[in-house]
Amino acid sequence: MFAIRGIDHLVLRTADVARMVRFYVDVLGCTVEKEQPAFGLTQLRAGSGLIDLVSLDGPIGRAGGAGPGTEGRNLDHFCLRIDPFDAGAILEHLDIHHIDASPVESRYGAEGQGPSIYVKDPDGNTVELKGPPDGAGSGG
Repeated sequence: MFAIRGIDHLVLRTADVARMVRFYVDVLGCTVEKEQPAFGLTQLRAGSGLIDLVSLDGPIGRAGGAGPGTEGRNLDHFCLRIDPFDAGAILEHLDIHHIDASPVESRYGAEGQGPSIYVKDPDGNTVELKGPPDGAGSGG
């Protein structure tokens, strides 16, 4: 009937779209692809997929109830496959932006076992930065 090829996009609800855009663009390297103010929606390009940021005070955001916070999350975490995976350079980059990072660990993902680092975005959502599968080589 059909085959899933990958994740097309994910949607994060937020009280501060500008702060989230700065994190995903300046820290993680996404680009702003499309803005739809009538919906309170900003779409960011993340490789082959999109990360949609929805303002809690926009029509889509209001429909979702309470926003993310200490007692509730929109999701557990999501993973961005990155290349190259130079752990030292990544950790240095995150430090420059004052982003706390987990230790590098090998975790299983869509391409197999490989290195990853967890960070939190400004709303407290956990983002996993994942490298290539073990044995496939990386940027360092």
